Amino acid sequence: MKAPDLGIKVGLHEHGKRNSIADLGVKVGHKTLIEGDDVRTGVTVVLPPVKNPFRERLFASTFVMNGFSKPIGFVQIDELGYIETPIVLTNTLSVYTVASAVVRHMIDLNPDLKSVSPVVMECNDSYLNDIRKMAVKEEHYFEAVKNASLDFEEGAVGAGTGMSAFEFKGGIGSSSRVVEIGGEEYKVASLVLANFGRREDLTIAGVPVGELLKDYPGRGTSGRGSISMVVATDAPLTARQLKRLAKRAVVGLARTGGYAYHGSGDIVLAFSTAQTVPIGKEPELVSFLPDNALSYLFRATAEATEEAIINALLEAKTTEGNGHVRYALPVDKAVEILEKYGRIERG
Repeated sequence: MKAPDLGIKVGLHEHGKRNSIADLGVKVGHKTLIEGDDVRTGVTVVLPPVKNPFRERLFASTFVMNGFSKPIGFVQIDELGYIETPIVLTNTLSVYTVASAVVRHMIDLNPDLKSVSPVVMECNDSYLNDIRKMAVKEEHYFEAVKNASLDFEEGAVGAGTGMSAFEFKGGIGSSSRVVEIGGEEYKVASLVLANFGRREDLTIAGVPVGELLKDYPGRGTSGRGSISMVVATDAPLTARQLKRLAKRAVVGLARTGGYAYHGSGDIVLAFSTAQTVPIGKEPELVSFLPDNALSYLFRATAEATEEAIINALLEAKTTEGNGHVRYALPVDKAVEILEKYGRIERG
C-alpha cells in the first residue's frame, strides 16, 4: 500500500488519479533479476509519452546535489536542454551495459542515427546483490521496455530489487501532485530509486519514525547509499526552469531524512511532456510559464518526491540476498507511531 491508503498525508496538494508518474502518460517497465543466493538486481525503464524519443525530444535538465554517482547522459542534457532516449535505472556496475542497450534501441528506431546520448541513472545494490557478477545484460533492458505500462509495481522490483533505504528495504517509489496556475491544471510527478539513509534519520510526515524504530532488526552498513530521482511535469517549462524544478526534489529528499552524506549520490533529472524540442533549422516558437508562476510547481515537486520515497519503503518486501537480509519497514508499527503523533487521517 502507498501512503494515502494508510491515511498518511504528505503535503497540501492533491494527488493525480494514479498517484504516480503514469499521471503524465509516462510508462514504467521493470525487469527483476533474482538468481541463486546472491543476484538481487534489475532494470527499470521510464518511457516518456512519445513514439520515438530521439525524434520527439523533450525539454529536460538535471541537478546534482551530491556527485558520488555514475549517471550517463547528464552532460549533454545540461548543454542542450533535452532528452532523446528513455530514462533507465539500474545498479552501479550495469550502467554501461544498459547504455549500450539503449543505443541499440535508438538505432533500431532511427536508421540514419549516427550519435545519441543514452540516459542511465544508478544506485549501488551490493548489500543484497553480488554486483561484481554484472548480472544485468542488454536483453534485460529490452524486456523492461516490453513490460512497460501505466500500471507498474513499486518497491523491490526492477532496479529496486536489491536497494536499501534507511536500513530497511528500499527500491522504486512514485507519487504525483496536481496544481492550478492561471486557471489551468498541471501535474507534477516523481519516481525515485531509493537506496540511502541511516535508520535514525527516517522521517515520515514530520515524525521521527526511524529514531523510534532504531532497534528494529536488520541494521547494517553506514546508511550512505544513493538516490536517483526522476521528475516529470506537463507544465510548459524551458530547460532552465526544469533545472529549478529539479532542485526542489532535494527539498522532498531532505524532508524524509536525506542528508547527502559523503559516498551518497543524490541526483535528479526533470523533464516536461508539454512540447517537443524543435529539431529543424527554421525558427519555431515554444511556450513556457513565467517564472513567478512556478512556486506551486516547486512545492508539488518537493511533496511528490517526499511521498515517492515513503512509497518505496511502504511497497518494498523483505529481501534476502548476498548473505544479508533487509527487512521491510514494519508498516503496522510505523502507522502506530504516526497515529500517536496525530499524523494519520481516517477518511
